[in-house]
Amino acid sequence: MSNFKKLAGQTAVYGLSSILGRSINFLMIIVYTAYLSKEALGSFTSIYALIGFMNIVFTYGMETTFFRYSTGKNLDPKQVYNSTQSLLVISTLILGSGLYLLAPVLAEWLEYPGQYYLFRWTAMILSFDAVLAIPFAKLRLENKALIFAGSKIFNILLNIFFNLLLIIGFPYLISLGVIPEGFLGYRMDWGVEYILLSNLFANGLIIPFVWWKAGLFQFQLEKDIIKPMWKYSIPLLFMGLAGVTNELFSRFLFEYVLPPNFYAGLTAREAGGVFGANFKLAILMNLVIQAFKYAAEPFFFKQASDKNSPLLYAKVMHAFILFCTVLMVAISVNLNWIGDLFLRRPGYEEGLFIVPTLLMGYLLLGVYFNLSIWFKVTDQTKYSFWITLAGAVLTIVIIYVFVPIWGYMGGALSTISCYLLMCVLCYWYGQKHYPIPYKTAKGLFYLFFAFIISYLGFYLNVGNPVLNFLLKNSITLFYLLLLTIWEKEFIKAYLPERKAL
Repeated sequence: MSNFKKLAGQTAVYGLSSILGRSINFLMIIVYTAYLSKEALGSFTSIYALIGFMNIVFTYGMETTFFRYSTGKNLDPKQVYNSTQSLLVISTLILGSGLYLLAPVLAEWLEYPGQYYLFRWTAMILSFDAVLAIPFAKLRLENKALIFAGSKIFNILLNIFFNLLLIIGFPYLISLGVIPEGFLGYRMDWGVEYILLSNLFANGLIIPFVWWKAGLFQFQLEKDIIKPMWKYSIPLLFMGLAGVTNELFSRFLFEYVLPPNFYAGLTAREAGGVFGANFKLAILMNLVIQAFKYAAEPFFFKQASDKNSPLLYAKVMHAFILFCTVLMVAISVNLNWIGDLFLRRPGYEEGLFIVPTLLMGYLLLGVYFNLSIWFKVTDQTKYSFWITLAGAVLTIVIIYVFVPIWGYMGGALSTISCYLLMCVLCYWYGQKHYPIPYKTAKGLFYLFFAFIISYLGFYLNVGNPVLNFLLKNSITLFYLLLLTIWEKEFIKAYLPERKAL
């Protein structure tokens, strides 16, 4: 099997688990929109944006650094693992404790008076995530995809179980008189609190299993290993911070930037809930990006020493664009019924029109991930800082300028603008320092063409639901047929060979 096919196979394994697990998790949007208020969903949106941002701080680029130093530096992988995990445990204790103690101040600052416990639980969730990061990375490096996938799915199932128990189960049992009000301190007026507690319980329960399967580490801080790793990882920290500034801060800042009464009948926090719920629909693209990243990152590093690796990277990029543009079109043309299925209460559908833009934003994030390999394999991660800083600055500017004018679309534009700028800068510098023969013109054409027909399909409406469905999906089939014709030789090269009779 060629290296390209090997990557495709690994992506499929990670993709199956990622899509299965996150699809189950994704279904929770039905529960949240049906049983929680828009204000609670707004709190969920902003707090989880903060968690996503702080996750980068807690792990500070050490996953990618672990891959680099375990594969390309002639070091003992076990020593690298021990040192990396030991360093993360120490830093997690410091950061987690600091955030826990500052919770009351943070609650007041973010306008959650008297709810400081939310941010103490947040500190614990972040700490659990951080001490799991390197063990999960080690499973990926060792190609233990099934253990990795099984652990992730089990974690999600636990999370779903606790969500359903706390949000639906307990209230139902109380209404039947099976358990009394206040059972185990249960409060009927809580909403986002139970989402956080479910996450906390689920993460805490899988730590022993993941640590066992990855191999228990010995506390060890090798200066000769830690010092160069630290130098390599710090630019990745800033890269990660700038990257999530766009993806998460648009949701975090939305309620604070949106003018009062911008949307009739909605507070700014409730409008943030609508924005966050529609952002969730774009996760369908992010599932693919995440699955690809799980497989591609260790794969790229292992192939870095091969003289033909630039050509392989170019082929991977082209296949990635072909697949993801088809996915973007397919989701966009079906958003009307997808929205009806997942957004259970009236009012959420008002934000559906931003989803194709968000899908393109996630797709560009995947393109950037492909492009960024050049500074990772050449140890020039300093470029990541400046590239992602530019993206972060653009994100914040667009949020503050356009959200007060265009509302939901202003937030969505920050996503697509940031990742487009990062792609342009990364490509420009990459071709100077580590040339890769990308099919740039074709890739740009497919991205632009797919984006246009995504919106055409989204707005197509002939008044008949059945005819709408058929016409909208014929657009996806039309695009797929065009790609099959235009990319016949490329696709044929990677199809399984037929055995002679």
